[in-house]
Amino acid sequence: MESALRPVVVVGGAVLVTLVVGWAVDRFLRAVDSRHPETPLWGLLRRCRLPLQVVLCSGLLRGAYRATRLAHTHDAAVGQALTLVLIAATAWLVVRMAAAVIDSGYARYASTSRDIPKIRRLRTQSTLIQRVFTAIVGVIAAASMLFTFPEMRTVGASMLASAGIIGVVAGVAAQATLSNLFAGLQIAFGDVVRIGDTVVVDGEWGTVEEITLTYLIVRTWDERRITMPVSYFTSRPFENWSRGDPRMTGTVFFHLDHATPVDLMRKRLLEILEQTGEWDRRAWGLVVIDTTPTTIQVRALVTAKDSDDIFNLRCIVREQLIDWLRAEHPYALPRVATAPAPGRWHENLEREPAPMPDAKDLGPGPGAR
Repeated sequence: MESALRPVVVVGGAVLVTLVVGWAVDRFLRAVDSRHPETPLWGLLRRCRLPLQVVLCSGLLRGAYRATRLAHTHDAAVGQALTLVLIAATAWLVVRMAAAVIDSGYARYASTSRDIPKIRRLRTQSTLIQRVFTAIVGVIAAASMLFTFPEMRTVGASMLASAGIIGVVAGVAAQATLSNLFAGLQIAFGDVVRIGDTVVVDGEWGTVEEITLTYLIVRTWDERRITMPVSYFTSRPFENWSRGDPRMTGTVFFHLDHATPVDLMRKRLLEILEQTGEWDRRAWGLVVIDTTPTTIQVRALVTAKDSDDIFNLRCIVREQLIDWLRAEHPYALPRVATAPAPGRWHENLEREPAPMPDAKDLGPGPGAR
C-alpha cells in the first residue's frame, strides 16, 4: 500500500503546489495591475503563468522523483527527461518575461508620445530585439539540453577546438542568410524602414506590415503580401513615403482640347479642394505644362498630410474635374477629327470637281512595245 501511495503523493503534491502557486501569483499580478493601471507590465506578466507552472512542476518532480521508487532501472532516463523539460520550460518562461517587459515599454511610450515616426521606429526595434533575444535564449537552451548527455560532454572539447573551421565553413555556406541577418539589424537600428511605413518597391505601393531578421512583408493596397529579403532595403533604392515629414504633394494630369477654359478650370479646382477634408491647405495650382498639335497637357497640383490622403485627394480631383468638364464644357475634352476641315480648297473641290485626264495624256500602257 505504501509503495502505491508514494508516487500518488509525490506527483499529486507537485501538481497541487504548482496550481496553488500559479493561482497566487496570478491573483497578485491582477491586484497590482488594478492598483497601477498606467503600467501595463503587470497585466502582461500574467501571460507567464503557464510557463511558470511548468517550470515549478518539472522542478519539483525532478527533485522528488526518486522518492517514488517506481523503477530503479529507469532513474537516469526519468531524471534526464525531467531535466530536459525543466530547461525548455525555463527558456519559455524567460522569453515570455522578456516579451512582457519589451511590450510594456513600447505600450507606455506609445500612449504618451505623439510622434508617430518615433513610435513606429520603437515598434520595429522592439520587435527585432525580441526576436534576437528569443533566438539567443533558444540557442542557449538547446546547447544546455545537449550537454546534459554524457556523450556530448566528451566531444565538447573537440567541438570547441574545431569551432573556428566550422564557423568559416558555415559563414561561406550561409552567406546570403548572414547578409540578411545583418541587414535586419541595420534596419532595426539604422532607422531605414519601419513597421507601418508606406513604401514603393519594384513598382508596388504598400505598407510595411512585418519586419524580421531575414525578411520583410509589404502589404499592398489590394491586400496582397509581398515577402522580400531585408537585404533588398539596404542594397537597392526604394521610396519611403513615411520617412521624415509624412506630408506629400500630388499631381493630376489632363489631356484636353486647346479651347479649354483654363481660368475657369483653375477656379473649379479651388472649389473642389475647399469642399474636401483631405486637402491640408498648404498649396494648390493648375497650369498648362505642355502642348501638342491636337491637345494641351494640364497639371493640377494638390497637397495632403500623408500618403493615404494624397491618393484619395488625387482621385477626387480627377473625377470631379472630368465630370465638370463633361457637364459644363464638353468642347474641352479631347476629340478625334473625322470630318474634313472647312477651307477654300474644300469649297472649290465641292463646286468644281477635277477633270479626268484623257487616255492620250496617260501615255502608252504597260503592254505597249
